[in-house]
Amino acid sequence: MPFDLERYAFLALFFALFAGLPAVGAIRAAELSAPPDHHEPMSRRLVVVGLLVSLTGVLSMGTGAWLAREDSRYGAIEAFGMLLITFIGAGLLVAGLGSLPSWLLELSDRYTKRLPLPFRLAVRDLVRRRGRTVIAITLAMMATAFAVALTVIAVGETTQSRAQYSPRARPGSLLVRPSALFTQSFSAADAGTVRAAIEREFPGVPIAQSERPSDEFRHLSARAENVEMPEEAVYWYQAIGDEKLLRYLTGDQSAPYDEDTAVVITSTDVKVDSVELSYMIHQNDTATTTKTVRAGIARTADPRMETIFIPSKIVQDLGYRLQPAELIIDPALHRVTVQEQERLDDRLDDAVAETYVERGFEASTWWLPVVAAALLTALACALTTGFGSAANARPARLLRRPGNGPGVAFRWFCAFRAGLAALCATVLGAVAGCPAGMLLLWPLTVPTTWDEPARVPFETPWPAIVAVVAVLPLLAAAIGALLAREQAHTAER
Repeated sequence: MPFDLERYAFLALFFALFAGLPAVGAIRAAELSAPPDHHEPMSRRLVVVGLLVSLTGVLSMGTGAWLAREDSRYGAIEAFGMLLITFIGAGLLVAGLGSLPSWLLELSDRYTKRLPLPFRLAVRDLVRRRGRTVIAITLAMMATAFAVALTVIAVGETTQSRAQYSPRARPGSLLVRPSALFTQSFSAADAGTVRAAIEREFPGVPIAQSERPSDEFRHLSARAENVEMPEEAVYWYQAIGDEKLLRYLTGDQSAPYDEDTAVVITSTDVKVDSVELSYMIHQNDTATTTKTVRAGIARTADPRMETIFIPSKIVQDLGYRLQPAELIIDPALHRVTVQEQERLDDRLDDAVAETYVERGFEASTWWLPVVAAALLTALACALTTGFGSAANARPARLLRRPGNGPGVAFRWFCAFRAGLAALCATVLGAVAGCPAGMLLLWPLTVPTTWDEPARVPFETPWPAIVAVVAVLPLLAAAIGALLAREQAHTAER
């Protein structure tokens, strides 16, 4: 799905508060947490202050999510305020974690003394160059947190969209409708042009047509005794057309048609022999007139296609002029492909008509390239901890000692250094991104209109999050090992 203005605004706000604010606070905290002398332990006060800032961020996000918990309608200013509170809380959460990479490196140096030499040297090298290392890890942490949070939000919103999705036609149907705002039917000229374009693209394929009265303010409705239309019905009031429309609605190409008989299309077991039409003789009438017409029953397995079908002749006999509301290709006669729909779009004037093919719910994928770019950024930041000949000179000399196996040992050293940096970043990023995404979902999905359905439980993509935490360090380690030969040669010179 292409980006729209709402997505651009969301990303801009997300970057400004979830990346811009933490970039200032987290990087500054990382700089302060790395003492100039690598033998000197970092100040535990920075860790405590950072955790308090993160706790404040979590409380702020929790407040925003709690305010947005109701399924009642919220005003635009209310919704934006709750979203802003939660975004700022997410920024504080990430900013407060800026001092933890330095602390994690100290812990690693303390508890890896019994590991083989390449692993010990990798940890010591990261600690020795802690000032540069913690900046790289912090940037990787922020990129990972952004990717994880965006993934959680996108999956959660997809869950809501899937639950709220309502088909607009039978599966596989092509609908061509007016594209002009507030226009519900085609003019006679536009209808002829659109029909000709469809016939050129689908020669020989019958075209069904639903119709509406040209005077939208002249009331017309149909009612059958003991028949209630479901709320999700596509044609909730009635459907007006000819035999092609009737057979499209029922899904039965042999459905009997009589231009003087209405048809109640239902999935329930009811008996109906007449339909009552309520209509106005003139537009300015203050009262409606009723007329009873003969009716039959047609069964449908899809409750969304339940309606009362009124032949065009009956409505015209009441004095109404009809105009095409939509042109339909029945999927029982032809299944429209994506390529055919694109060619038809090229034939039609966007200002006159728009096409729609009912293919069921299609999840949005606009967020996938953004997440991929963020994870690649995190990977690149983790790999920068091993750039430069000065980073490899001393370890290379130690690993070239007799009996140490310099080639393989040096690869293990580079792999473990890159993998450890990526592991610290991804773990902290997941710790920040998971609650940020889960709590941001509430203000992002608040109802802003009266007819929005209640929210369903959010789905959290735990397998994807675990995969990021597990795969990114392994990938960083593999790349670090592959680049080890070139770095070793540089160190030798």
